[in-house]
Amino acid sequence: MGRLTIRRPVLHIDAAGSTRRQETLAAEEPLEIRVDGKPLSVTMRTPGHDIELAHGFLLTEGVIGGSSDVLAARYCDSVDDAGRNTYNVLDLALAAGVEPPDPSLERNFYTTSSCGVCGKASLDAVKLKTRFSPVADPVAVTPATLSTLPDSLRAAQKLFDSTGGLHAAGLFTADGELLVAREDVGRHNAVDKVLGWALLDGRVPAAGTVLMVSGRASFELVQKAVMAGVPVLSAVSAPSSLAVELAMDAGVTLVGFLRGETMNVYSGTQRIDQT
Repeated sequence: MGRLTIRRPVLHIDAAGSTRRQETLAAEEPLEIRVDGKPLSVTMRTPGHDIELAHGFLLTEGVIGGSSDVLAARYCDSVDDAGRNTYNVLDLALAAGVEPPDPSLERNFYTTSSCGVCGKASLDAVKLKTRFSPVADPVAVTPATLSTLPDSLRAAQKLFDSTGGLHAAGLFTADGELLVAREDVGRHNAVDKVLGWALLDGRVPAAGTVLMVSGRASFELVQKAVMAGVPVLSAVSAPSSLAVELAMDAGVTLVGFLRGETMNVYSGTQRIDQT
């Protein structure tokens, strides 16, 4: 696995003057995901939890529906000038009978750390059908519980304290128990790592859970929640208009601007228990 952080010299300037010092940066490296030896996608990610990331990616793209759909995952064909493995190419072997990815899912070039959808070869590829619709999920969550989630997620961000440059995602129970948290330079990668963990842990469909993200709620993050059967998605910042439309259509409770006891519920208000 590559380094999670890198030290770099900087010129620091403040009111007292300037000094030269070492700063810790969040690592960002490419990960090429292959399926049965065929390149599928390259994403810029923070190294770590790559197996989860790849499983979550295949889950949210509709390729797999369970951990048994993948026979093996191995690093391959990625070495530096000294012949050392850089762990930047991951090949997943699908189980017999699992359909390979649709060619329309292939990225034209690469997926940046800030945007997953924009690099798709076809816009039609985002119109995925979930195997785990959250529409009928009866889970209820109180505003009081929701208000605790940002701080709980922030407390689980180990690398953010040293770098200040990572997004985070966490999967919680309806009572506010943190099941898993992951960090990454890309918000969609952080979510894929969380949902990949859930898949490998036998928790997909993720019924009765709340997915909390540290930034905004984009269309793609709502889509990923839908594909994993997550009934509630909450974010500390704003959702996009298309994210709200998808959440309403797919039966996801979407909460935005979750800060302290203040929040906006954009869809699925029936799951918010105000009694």
